[in-house]
Amino acid sequence: MAKSGKSTTQHELFRQSGVGFGKARRRVLAGLLGVGMSVAIAACTTPTDTTTTAPADGTSAAETTSKPPLELTLVSYAVTQTAYEQIIPQFVEKWKTEQGQDVTFNQSYGGSGSQTRAVLDGLEADVVALALALDTQKLEEGGLIEEGWESEAPNDSIVHRSVAVIVTREGNPKNIQGWEDLSRDDVQVVTANPKTSGGARWNFLALWGAVSQTGGDDAAALDFTQKVFGNVPVLPKDAREATDVFYSRNQGDALINYENEVLLAAINGEEQPYIIPDVNISIDNPVAVVDSYVDKHGTREVAEAFVEFLFTPEAQREFAKVGFRPVEPTVVEEFADQFPPVATLFTVADFEGWDVIQEKFFADGAVFDKIQSAIGQ
Repeated sequence: MAKSGKSTTQHELFRQSGVGFGKARRRVLAGLLGVGMSVAIAACTTPTDTTTTAPADGTSAAETTSKPPLELTLVSYAVTQTAYEQIIPQFVEKWKTEQGQDVTFNQSYGGSGSQTRAVLDGLEADVVALALALDTQKLEEGGLIEEGWESEAPNDSIVHRSVAVIVTREGNPKNIQGWEDLSRDDVQVVTANPKTSGGARWNFLALWGAVSQTGGDDAAALDFTQKVFGNVPVLPKDAREATDVFYSRNQGDALINYENEVLLAAINGEEQPYIIPDVNISIDNPVAVVDSYVDKHGTREVAEAFVEFLFTPEAQREFAKVGFRPVEPTVVEEFADQFPPVATLFTVADFEGWDVIQEKFFADGAVFDKIQSAIGQ
């Protein structure tokens, strides 16, 4: 598949918009008391609490500040946990130093779709950091997040990125070099079901865009994507199950995964051979304040400050260390060797946004259902 001249550089996509929080009508006075969290976080995942430590001189928090302590609840998806466990203590220390107030974090991690449903069902998150904007939009549609949340943090609220990769068997015996090889008759592919896995929708868009973003029309993109899914023997419900199918059950010649996943595995001593196709989708991961709950808890000021902190070099380095592509320009340069540029990098905007994507590809009777019907699955 020939590449078009429509190539977006990594640095252009990793810009910072510079837009910060600023809706005066949504500010609350710093003197409001935080209220106790009543939600049963264990209904989703067991939270990990990060608490402040006593000052070095041995004085208590009550002796050093007149502000009452606050609790924040962060709800995110599983692979971000390692980064947040490093970022949260840095923010807690910074807030205590600058504001004289202790902050305790409740943390909940799990699949992005499951976490979204948990918040909709009553998990009172102050901040959500989910795998894709479509999940955050569901919280907006549910009345928990106000419209326009994308413009209320830097970089259109995209806090880090990744790209899709093809994981191969050791030694790459099928000589897979890019997306086009996944349509070959002798290659079996493992990917999760985009109807049940939000993350798998990135996989589908990467395949479709490999044609549509390089000069091909929808008919050509459909033909190619259908051939690839014709090589998928089973559709696991989510990315974790897809990984299990590939490794534990030893099925397939290639696994469509994400760069941050394989880099984190390497950090943990599990090297995986993989290829970054040079035509790829920018997997953009958003963060947002949950308006209904911060107003209920009296935590808007600290929640907004925490979200802004996530875009600082200190926090961005922690994301980069665990495999996410940073968005803060100086950290992008700092980690340039770890994240090779992609020649043709397209985004959700090139598909006209998640609303169009959902209706065109993943709604009942849409493109993906037609592909499944055509290949007899």
